[in-house]
Amino acid sequence: MNDDQLLRYSRHILLDEIGIEGQERLLAAHAVVVGAGGLGSPVALYLGAAGVGRITLIDDDEVDLTNLQRQIAHTHSRIGQAKVESARQAILARNPEVRVDALKRRADAGLLDELLADADVVLDCSDNYATRQMVNAACVRHRRPLVSGAAIRFDAQISVFDPRQADSACYACVFDPAAAPEETRCATLGVFAPLVGIVGSLQAAEALKLISQAGTPLTSKLLMLDARTMEWTRMNLSRHPDCPVCRGSL
Repeated sequence: MNDDQLLRYSRHILLDEIGIEGQERLLAAHAVVVGAGGLGSPVALYLGAAGVGRITLIDDDEVDLTNLQRQIAHTHSRIGQAKVESARQAILARNPEVRVDALKRRADAGLLDELLADADVVLDCSDNYATRQMVNAACVRHRRPLVSGAAIRFDAQISVFDPRQADSACYACVFDPAAAPEETRCATLGVFAPLVGIVGSLQAAEALKLISQAGTPLTSKLLMLDARTMEWTRMNLSRHPDCPVCRGSL
């Protein structure tokens, strides 16, 4: 690290759990972020500010006036701009040293296979069940840790799935891919603005812990929040022996 980096990341370096070695891991890392909206905004900003060397953003949507209530990476002046480009500008305004690849595309299996080949961590900030299942399957194929978050109305959840660990559940172990739940979108049900910030910040924290090897990640834990009362519930997750996605993957 050069002198400017030592100063920029000094508060991380002062932490015994991170130090210079952990910060260097962050600088060398590649994080793939699927979704640049409510969850993806704080995720992208915190990963960039913390010095993750390469961040790939995937989203095919554009900034809309209704996004600005909660999607803090975007501004009124960038309405109509691709969300990934808007988020890219927001990251670089804070840390111009980060490489940000802004892909205005819908995530698909082919794209994920291409990107995950050299990714260190994947953050699912999408807003639909099919995408979450697809991202999980790609992480299992490539043995990449997945930080998954979701928020709607006043309810949220976050978990870490790490296929590198023999006893780690995957997303499909917990949420059956064959099930077709009715999609719940904030466009029809609403979402409490700070809630996506809370969850996105937690996702960023888990990703930074995984990369820097600091602390204990939420692997095979499901953390749920009811923001009406700010009550947290923590559940242990188990790998399903008949999971159609991760069964036989080790």
